[in-house]
Amino acid sequence: MSSMRNAVQRRNHKERAQPLEREKWGLLEKRKDYKLRAKDHKEKKARLRILKQKAADRNPDEFSFAMMSSKVDSRGVKIADRGNKALSVDVVKLLKTQDVGYIRTMLQVVRKEKKQLEEEVVLDDEELRALKDGEEGRSGKHTVFVRDKEELMEFRPDEFFGTSEDVLDRVWNRPRKQNEVDTKTSDDEEGEWERVKSKKMSKKQLETKLQREKEERALLKKRERIMERRAAHLEALKSKERDLMIAEEELEKQRAKMQGTIGGINKHGVSFKIRERKR
Repeated sequence: MSSMRNAVQRRNHKERAQPLEREKWGLLEKRKDYKLRAKDHKEKKARLRILKQKAADRNPDEFSFAMMSSKVDSRGVKIADRGNKALSVDVVKLLKTQDVGYIRTMLQVVRKEKKQLEEEVVLDDEELRALKDGEEGRSGKHTVFVRDKEELMEFRPDEFFGTSEDVLDRVWNRPRKQNEVDTKTSDDEEGEWERVKSKKMSKKQLETKLQREKEERALLKKRERIMERRAAHLEALKSKERDLMIAEEELEKQRAKMQGTIGGINKHGVSFKIRERKR
């Protein structure tokens, strides 16, 4: 009979699905899902109960000898050994030697790039001197020799150099009065010629001329921006060179202290000086 019962097709019993009006809540929880959730909830309750018991039984006056040797920083974080081994003095000296070699290599690269950039930058003499020597650059002097004191009293620098008193302090690009008059005259004549010429030009020629002038102005602005970027890059290279020189000097000082050739400050904050043998 059992074999006949198994041969007959039976109805497949399916678990109830989530009703249509509750589809927004997701799948309907089955028994296996409920068992897992209940088990996790009971384990958490048991863990919390154990922790509460430990907190209740804790002795606020408990003492451990490890408290005597342990330290904390200003933030209250415990300072513990991280397992790092201290390097020997010889190894540290070798590492500092390699650091000095790397800094010197980078210093050579920066100096080479700075020299190449200074050669490429096209600046006036004053701007170039300001970049090389800083704002307080050295200024040259022009010495004029006279025969006697009377000529010295009558000496007029502006008449001798043929320029105005405003530009006497310059040692570069000092304009002369005759050149200024000639330049103004030539500019006026050129402007008058351009006005006469523009009247005779056709509309197409005038547009071509305006377009050419526009392109020249754009090219001039582009060149000025390039010069500004190069000047800023040059200043950055000089700043980097100064930082590398300071780092090299500091490393050399540290190496000298480790070798005992100069004095310094010990771990107690007391300064000391290397004793030299009496001669």
